[in-house]
Amino acid sequence: MKFVFEIDMNTDAVKLDPEAEITRALRYWAGNLKNYPMEQGAEEDVYDSAYERVGSWCIIDD
Repeated sequence: MKFVFEIDMNTDAVKLDPEAEITRALRYWAGNLKNYPMEQGAEEDVYDSAYERVGSWCIIDD
């Protein structure tokens, strides 16, 4: 299986400050993963600091 974390670098907030937005998203989801099953099919949207969707993460079969 693979854990895929994808951020769209073309969104307004990410273009304005990519390091801050990606760091924030990674930090948030690193702490929040305990609330999800670590199995194929688990997935969730990822949001920027303005709560706009900028990507998603998922666990897929490789």
